[in-house]
Amino acid sequence: MLAFLVVAGLVWLRIYDPVITEVARHRVFDNYQKLKPRAYKPAPVAIIDIDEKSLTRVGQWPWARTRVAELVERLKAQGVAAIAFDIVFAEPDRMSPESYAKTVAGLSDAARAELAGLPDNDSVLARAFQGARVVVGQSGTHLAGEQRDLGAVPETPVATIGGDPRPWLAQYPAWLTNVPALEQAATGRGLFSILPDPDGVVRRVPLTAIVGGRLQPALSIETLRVATGQDAFAVKRDDVGVKSVVVAGVEIPTDRTGHLWLHFTPHAPQRFVSAADVLEGKVPPGRLAGHLALIGTSAVGLFDLRPTPVDPVMPGVEIHAQALESILGKHQLTRPHYAIGAEIVAAVTSSALVISLLPLLGALPTLLLGAVGAAIIGGGSWWLFANHGLLLDPLFPLFTSGAAFLVLAFVNYRREEMQRQQIRSAFSHYLAPGMVEALAKDPSKLSLGGERRPLTVLFSDVRGFTSLSESYKHDPQGLIALMNTLLTPLTNAIVAEQGTIDKYMGDAVMAFWNAPLDVPDHPAHAARAALAMQNAMTEVNARAQASATRDGRALPDLSIGIGINTGDCVVGNMGSSRRFDYSALGDTVNLASRLEGQTKGYGVSIILGDATASALTGRFAVIELDLIRVKGKTMPERICALIGGPDLLERPDYLVAATGCNRALSAYRRQDWAEAEACIAEFRARAASFGLDGYLTMLAERIALFRTLPPPKDWDGVYEALTK
Repeated sequence: MLAFLVVAGLVWLRIYDPVITEVARHRVFDNYQKLKPRAYKPAPVAIIDIDEKSLTRVGQWPWARTRVAELVERLKAQGVAAIAFDIVFAEPDRMSPESYAKTVAGLSDAARAELAGLPDNDSVLARAFQGARVVVGQSGTHLAGEQRDLGAVPETPVATIGGDPRPWLAQYPAWLTNVPALEQAATGRGLFSILPDPDGVVRRVPLTAIVGGRLQPALSIETLRVATGQDAFAVKRDDVGVKSVVVAGVEIPTDRTGHLWLHFTPHAPQRFVSAADVLEGKVPPGRLAGHLALIGTSAVGLFDLRPTPVDPVMPGVEIHAQALESILGKHQLTRPHYAIGAEIVAAVTSSALVISLLPLLGALPTLLLGAVGAAIIGGGSWWLFANHGLLLDPLFPLFTSGAAFLVLAFVNYRREEMQRQQIRSAFSHYLAPGMVEALAKDPSKLSLGGERRPLTVLFSDVRGFTSLSESYKHDPQGLIALMNTLLTPLTNAIVAEQGTIDKYMGDAVMAFWNAPLDVPDHPAHAARAALAMQNAMTEVNARAQASATRDGRALPDLSIGIGINTGDCVVGNMGSSRRFDYSALGDTVNLASRLEGQTKGYGVSIILGDATASALTGRFAVIELDLIRVKGKTMPERICALIGGPDLLERPDYLVAATGCNRALSAYRRQDWAEAEACIAEFRARAASFGLDGYLTMLAERIALFRTLPPPKDWDGVYEALTK
């Protein structure tokens, strides 16, 4: 019965399809593409690449629109079928004569008037569009706002077949368009926005989307429409979503959201023609004749690089080019609408066979038959991909039947395990769960001694606990209840990240990672635990305040300071032959304790030692605080604040706050007090939202003191901590 319930739960999970199942499925398809990428074959698609060579020869981007106009004229002379821009010209050209004249000092009125009388660069580019089939790029945006009046810009007509496709398509409330002169002069307008999958990899491109309530074609579809002289395109749908997009009489199958699954080739230099070579007339005559010319960039500094299944950094314009190649050569992949049903049927059938055969045949024969079934499912999925371009997931059927096998095996194992449960329970109240298991397997570990190994050590302490405990001097039971309310969620946060609780010291907790069991990437586990502990304080305070209100007691909000350090420690059973604890000793432990004590002085909640910060930099929001020589040590330590997880690294407001703190600290170390104070004043408000205002206040106070009592000439920027 339990196995059937597990299978039913997994089927429901597949229907719900959370991100984790989607990513796992996509990784299988990625591996298929890596094993058999689409072979590049010459096609009438060319990328006019604003590459590093172009930036070196022509100048930094953005170029003057007159130079872009020259590029368009050169392409027209080459006889291209259509020109499409994977670029948006959202603002008027600042290099237009009139605009440029306003920026040049010392011009005479006559010269200024003469420049103002010249045509602006956008008009020059718009005139270059004449006589060519040009598609300008547009970008969908989720930042809704007042839209630019583009004037008389025609919409691309679209026919819908089989019903309204809008509920299934990607939605953008607004879009970023080109200046009106270019929008009006262009033959077509297409969206080049590409939304990656949840793991950040681009596997599909939209062929159409809803922008500002309008159904807009993608850049690839609009380029084909314009190149073939068609007036419109069509979108077909059925009962489960979008079925296909039709342009120039060609029906292009899509998934139900209107996306085209791409069968990628690896990066192919043959697709690219340097924009510099086009401008300098170095492209052989006829090289681009009849081609769809996509103007875009592969230059690293222009940030249009995307990860794909076959290449971790592919230029965005090459993805559009591959879409056009796939459409023209009919090489696209297909994830059919019946795929989910087929995968669920395969999962239920294989699981039912496992549940039926295991009691009859036993574990090993069933496992061998399961291996044969897995080979059939996996091999069939690969064959359909390699020969027909179909994407059917073998992972879900294999995982479901494997889960059914494991559940049945677990039930049998559990019967035997219960016989040893009494032994485990005798120690479970005194030792960490990992240690209990180690002792159950090897009782010889119940001896004194230890080993040297790298650990990440965490100390946490409640701020103001002494004064808090005084208010409970007549109610010790209330204080114990309060401590349990506090320590339980903190402990849970540590254990959830595979940490070992070393000891409780009143209101303080000591924990470490990577012992007794190995914990890969233990600094990251400790960081996540610390952030979870900090977040848990909101619930702790809510429960503590509710209890204090019932008792008629005023209770301030509780807060904790956390110190984390990484390094070699001695860890093992320590004590006497009658009583001992599994604990850790060493300079790493002492420094972690000292760092916790510094959190209040630096106005932050979590302080990291240098080794921990180095392991986390680039993956967590870490900001350097100081060089400090803690009490009892002679060598200085770089310390950093842990502000948050990886999500903060993409937030512009955090990046501004981090930049401000780094600039203030750099100026402080150079003894440039004025620059440091200016940075503190400029960024204090931004830093406050990340809990860094206390740190900047401390730095400002330190600078004020140094203005009165300057540091020695040989000062190395190290702060001497006088307290623990």
